[in-house]
Amino acid sequence: MQRYFIDQQFKEGSPIIIDGENFHHIVRVMRMTEDSMFYVGFLDGESAKVKIETISNDCLQAGIVQWESDEKEMPVKITIASGLPKGDKLELIIQKGTELGAVEFVPFTADRSIVKWDEKKAKKKVERWGKIAKEAAEQSHRQQVPIVHSPVSLKKLVSFAGDYEYKIVAFEEDAKLGEQSNLAGVLKAAKPGDRILAVFGPEGGLTEKEVDTLKENGFLSCGLGPRIMRAETAPFYLLSAASYQFELMR
Repeated sequence: MQRYFIDQQFKEGSPIIIDGENFHHIVRVMRMTEDSMFYVGFLDGESAKVKIETISNDCLQAGIVQWESDEKEMPVKITIASGLPKGDKLELIIQKGTELGAVEFVPFTADRSIVKWDEKKAKKKVERWGKIAKEAAEQSHRQQVPIVHSPVSLKKLVSFAGDYEYKIVAFEEDAKLGEQSNLAGVLKAAKPGDRILAVFGPEGGLTEKEVDTLKENGFLSCGLGPRIMRAETAPFYLLSAASYQFELMR
């Protein structure tokens, strides 16, 4: 059954009105009619199965059939901070990272980032990333759409990190040296509701200077097993490990 996120809070007694791109997809693409049902995700994270009551030229009205009780979100809240990679790799990180449970994405400009951020194209780029996250959240039946930020500097990323219970940075030199306990220790210590900020480098990885800066500001450097992963693969490894720890083992 299809799922759509809408920009409104649910209010008892108020109609659920769906218009814009969601309306177009429901009526023009999926060919739904009155009495058709689908899931709706509200701004507050609540979700419900709804049924179409009326359809007009540019919007539809739906009513609640049943509130969704199953929890689809990961118990810990993981933010993925990625050094800007080249091509469409960040889009892949956002899409698959959303499917795997990340709640936030923070691109940042790293020393080895090949891509140079173009402020003139910034608005359209960030809108596209947000749309990718929304579509991936709908496809994977998430109950919330991850937040996608505009790229920041490493300095800004450090200041952004203050509200997290755990801050880690994946460093391939640690993996080469055989470090394999720090990530496991964080996942074992974290409790439901805790926030984890995980930093990954671009192609070529992070420099020792960047990692030292992060460590000086409370980040824990860790390896991700014995193999060296691509910039777009490493976040998926961490999210999968967290899902196993908090969802499959509970």
